[in-house]
Amino acid sequence: MRLQIRIGILIACVAVLHCGPRSGDGAGPVRPESLKQRNERMAWWRDARFGLFIHWGVYSVPAGEYRGRPVDGIGEWIMNNAHIPCAEYRRYAKRFNPVRYDPDAWVRLAKEAGMKYIIITSKHHDGFALFDSKATEWDVVDATPYGKDLLKPLAEACGRHGLRLGFYHSQAQDWNHPGGSAIGGHWDKAQDGDMDAYIRDIAVPQVREILSNYGPVSVIWWDTPEGMTKERAEAFLPLLDLQPGIIQNNRLGGGYEGDTETPEQYVPATGFPGRDWETCMTMNDTWGYKKSDQNWKSARTLVRQLVEAASKGGNYLLNVGPTSEGLIPEPSVERLKAIGRWTRVNGEAIYGTQASPFRSLEWGRCTQKSVPGGTRLYLHVFDWPADGKLTVSGLRNRPKTAFLLSDPDRSALPVERIEDALVVTLPSAAPDTAASVVVLEIQGKPEVVETPDMASDFTSFTDSLDVTIAPPGRGFDVRYTLDGSAPSISSAKVKGPVRLRETTTVSARCFRGGRPASGVTRRTYEKIAPVPAVTRTGAAPGLAVSLYEGEWSVLPDFRKLRPLRRGTAADFDIAGRRTDDKFGFVFEGFVRVPATGLYAFFTESDDGSRLLIGEKPVVVNDGLHGMEERRGEIALGAGLHPIRVEFFEKTGEEGLVVSWLGPGLPKQRIPGEALFR
Repeated sequence: MRLQIRIGILIACVAVLHCGPRSGDGAGPVRPESLKQRNERMAWWRDARFGLFIHWGVYSVPAGEYRGRPVDGIGEWIMNNAHIPCAEYRRYAKRFNPVRYDPDAWVRLAKEAGMKYIIITSKHHDGFALFDSKATEWDVVDATPYGKDLLKPLAEACGRHGLRLGFYHSQAQDWNHPGGSAIGGHWDKAQDGDMDAYIRDIAVPQVREILSNYGPVSVIWWDTPEGMTKERAEAFLPLLDLQPGIIQNNRLGGGYEGDTETPEQYVPATGFPGRDWETCMTMNDTWGYKKSDQNWKSARTLVRQLVEAASKGGNYLLNVGPTSEGLIPEPSVERLKAIGRWTRVNGEAIYGTQASPFRSLEWGRCTQKSVPGGTRLYLHVFDWPADGKLTVSGLRNRPKTAFLLSDPDRSALPVERIEDALVVTLPSAAPDTAASVVVLEIQGKPEVVETPDMASDFTSFTDSLDVTIAPPGRGFDVRYTLDGSAPSISSAKVKGPVRLRETTTVSARCFRGGRPASGVTRRTYEKIAPVPAVTRTGAAPGLAVSLYEGEWSVLPDFRKLRPLRRGTAADFDIAGRRTDDKFGFVFEGFVRVPATGLYAFFTESDDGSRLLIGEKPVVVNDGLHGMEERRGEIALGAGLHPIRVEFFEKTGEEGLVVSWLGPGLPKQRIPGEALFR
């Protein structure tokens, strides 16, 4: 009996303690806290949804050029990209004189945009500190003609205007101090040194300074965990006690997960269920100022990205890169003011909201809030319906009211139930071309019947194809049509896989009690002819592989670039081929297809990849993202087919997996014995 009581007490204690926000797998808690305590600590951040990122430093002096020539890549990486010697790079500090810096204006601009917090680079990878550091003279006070701390007046301005302040800090990558270059390569003997000594003498003291000298600090935004062992990471953890309630991201390293995930330059398709997360995004292509980069995203795009992040339960951290004089570039100012015009009208649909209850919506996105007696759904309409009817399919709740958030009178819009859907009648013109918000209040929590699941091995076929249709839950009948029309209660009932022999549009819908209960799942399956194999004599095993160096945010046209070197490879494995960042590989050769039929190819990569059969792009997995898999399909005749796989890595982790499945082949990596050159 005593043993049972002790076990019960132990289970209860485990249930109370929550080790997620400052712990890592196997690393143990930094400070145990209950789920209630964690939620209280994260509450302001979850409500805020929108923040300003600021990348600022000495790199704004060269502004993307070295010795009179433009340097490829993002502005703050110019020292690394151009392999500028430490002594030469430090001379840029003599020209870093931000006499036009107005921190109050910066904070007012962020507030006008609707932002609730600011994260600024206290120190980036070039090791230059924007504060008066006692650990080094490579800082704004000791190394520049400006000679004044840049963080203190910003902290004071945040306090005056009610914005939270956080610091980005590069804890494990420092190209200007011995031992600090954890990744990115070494090109100067002045960088040689012991990393443990660097962490002890430079990194830890600097983190202590930024968490001690600037009043309340709400966020510590670590960067580049490479080289950070568990022991090295643990040297920083006691410093968090200097700012009770501080939030840290997932980039400390050493196995510590932190509080927030940090997708960079993209909004994840499904968010991070069970984790707080924040997308950081540039307005153009660079974080630090680069005068030649004029590839600006539109304000409309930026507003929709903010909505996209909020609809998936995440935050949006939008970047500016000030000049060496201390000015935020005018295109950034214009966009922030435009976003502010939208948030002043529609901010209620962003701040304090939760993720959408809908799996997908054809016309836009949704956020939601609980209100007394029900739920307020914020319907962010990207594509204004031409017929004035906004259809919200599968929503079972009774409507209470609907209105445009932009309408100061909140005049009621007609809402009616048509079969499975609530349909809101809208004015003829959209209030905002970026995103117009329709508020739909419903009774209770959202009860959404998703459309039927429709699955098949492929979306096209050469002979025949079986399509499986299933309800999203129990208690539904599913009916389908093969002519693209919406199913009715008299349509065929799903009793098993539906076999197709010609190009067909399949539509399926859930019914309950003889009435439609969901929207329609509709997909077209195309019958196609296989691509014939090619004749190739004397093919040798393996692939040709070319290595390229450069920094890209999307796949370049490798055919126009000169490779650093060429060689051969047994397969598509890149493990051990590079230990740094900013490179690309191109694999070329032939793949032997064992039987005629439909094949699916997959690339899983970090960052971008593309797979071509002949000249046809089959898998496009481009852009900056974490390890992410994409799929493509093609019908092939038995025999050899030209194959080309392109891949690039910018920063962080890297990986490439190339797989296939087909007639008689389960999904698997393409084996070396199927590859030739």
